[in-house]
Amino acid sequence: MPNIDDATVTLATRLGATAAVATVVARETLSSSLVEVTLAVDPRLGGAPGSDVMVDVGRGRTLRRRYSVRRVDPDASTITLWVGVDHEGPGVDWVRAVAPGDEVVAIGPRGKIALDATATWHLFCGDLSALAALSRMVEALAPGQRALVALEVDEMDDARSPAPPEGVGLRLVVSERAGRAPSDPEGLSRALATLELPPGPGHAYLFGEFHVVRALRASLSDRGLDESAMSHKAYWRAGRANADHGEPDKSEPA
Repeated sequence: MPNIDDATVTLATRLGATAAVATVVARETLSSSLVEVTLAVDPRLGGAPGSDVMVDVGRGRTLRRRYSVRRVDPDASTITLWVGVDHEGPGVDWVRAVAPGDEVVAIGPRGKIALDATATWHLFCGDLSALAALSRMVEALAPGQRALVALEVDEMDDARSPAPPEGVGLRLVVSERAGRAPSDPEGLSRALATLELPPGPGHAYLFGEFHVVRALRASLSDRGLDESAMSHKAYWRAGRANADHGEPDKSEPA
């Protein structure tokens, strides 16, 4: 069994989270670039829609990656992750090799983004790395609310549509990257431009590559959406590996 050392317990406590050993109960390849991993663990680690868990993917040393929770099953005591394998890195190496019965140390719930309870419409923008979070959030909306989704993928078979509850309107626009650099915001910006922002109070949730998220924030600001009505999280940064704690480098070039 993996060891939950004192440093991990201290980290989890500082983050207001819990460290636990999770057991892989299922692994399924969903598409060209998407793998689903289901973990048996206290479902409270999955948090609320929008939350993620920190998984130790290192072999012989602590190396953590953060993954948004796709779904939580309290009855089965499981959480499910969707992990993109459209790049190279230690997290991808882990998910390619992991198998049922394997154990891993997880810390959760993590993250500060949650659904805005005052909004009547919700706009979600992101790439493959955002798909788990935005899908879970859309599926948690209340009847009468509206969801707008702009999604960019490298391969069209990676696209997945959330299944909102009855009474929730959904408009999904999918953009294929078509060889553009992952830090190029053109695809998602075009998809976003096709979505008309409804009247009334709304909230935008922007996830994905560092430069793209920044460009989307500027675009929505130009369209009159206040910064207070935007939640954003850069999951990764093109050309720079995430740090050992799973966060991308957010510093500006010298």
